Amino acid sequence: MKNSKSLLAILVLIFGASTMSSCQKSKVTEKDAIEYTYINEGSEKAPNGHFLLYNLEITTAGDSVIYTTAGQPFPGYLMANDTLAPQNGMDEIFLSLRKGDSINFESTAKIIFNGNQPAFLKEDDIVKVKLGAFDVKDEAAMQAYYEEVMAAEQAKSAERAKTLLVEEAKTIEAYITEKGLTAQKTENGLYYVIEQEGTGDATTPGTTMYVNYAGYLLNGTLFDTSLPDLAKANNVFDEARPYEPLPVNVGMGQVIPGWDEGLMLLKKGSKAKFIIPSPLAYGESGAGALIPANSILVFDVEVTDVQK
Repeated sequence: MKNSKSLLAILVLIFGASTMSSCQKSKVTEKDAIEYTYINEGSEKAPNGHFLLYNLEITTAGDSVIYTTAGQPFPGYLMANDTLAPQNGMDEIFLSLRKGDSINFESTAKIIFNGNQPAFLKEDDIVKVKLGAFDVKDEAAMQAYYEEVMAAEQAKSAERAKTLLVEEAKTIEAYITEKGLTAQKTENGLYYVIEQEGTGDATTPGTTMYVNYAGYLLNGTLFDTSLPDLAKANNVFDEARPYEPLPVNVGMGQVIPGWDEGLMLLKKGSKAKFIIPSPLAYGESGAGALIPANSILVFDVEVTDVQK
């Protein structure tokens, strides 16, 4: 099972919020005629190539939150570029932002979301926006800020993972008892059952293993397999993909941690079952529509070949 980890690049967000108070001044955009009010008016314009950081809250007319940067690890931001021409009223507001600006406005969902509003909103539903720009950073400072925020998030995630490993161990042990399995547990929290011993030398990092597999949620739902007959039997067969043993360079981070650790315990011809707590699988992110966040996974695996 391939690891779905991806590098988080610095992307320009479309929206962002904050509210402070001061004298108020209203303006109307030339496009879309959005009337917006300055709760506080800033003065520092971001130089070209610099980043303007902002907070944002978007709500319904009844103040139900649709989107907010509050509680997210990173605020909204955009790179200043005075050669960009606004295409709509939202562009006018965002491209004119200065550090210290705090702006409130409302308009229809169609205008605020440029026709891409969430399904629960109608085009003419009123949407309210609070927008506040609070800092300007050059590229080096932005990179340093990003790295600092991500390091803090990784530390928080590691702490949450420790708690989940303890909590999910209880769930896994109940599952093992229910299924009548005789499982062993590694120091890292992986549960495994060796169903057939393999032959050959002990597996070392960098060894290429060819693995047939079937992956299930704890409730028995099959989400992926290398076996075509099993895929067909569970209505997940995909003619566009090959069904064959998956090559894995073991211990090299190519797969989820539970697989990396579990495969190191196997040899050519081994058959095993891995019961993998979510921090050793896809964690808080999950994987696509089939694997929700914080999912405990069960894999049946067979090592068909080994190449040193």
